[in-house]
Amino acid sequence: MAKQKRGKALWHLPSRARGTCPVCGSTRTKLLYPRTKTDGTALKVCKRCDVASQERIDAAV
Repeated sequence: MAKQKRGKALWHLPSRARGTCPVCGSTRTKLLYPRTKTDGTALKVCKRCDVASQERIDAAV
């Protein structure tokens, strides 16, 4: 059987959790992964940038 509730939580997030990744700059991607800069600022990044080095996260806007 199909799973009807898969991804349903994304519909309640602003823009359905989509936007421009602050690290790589890719547009209209899901920003679901929280990363923190060394100064404590929290960022939401895409799946590819979730494994990015801390230097790339700190250099993000």
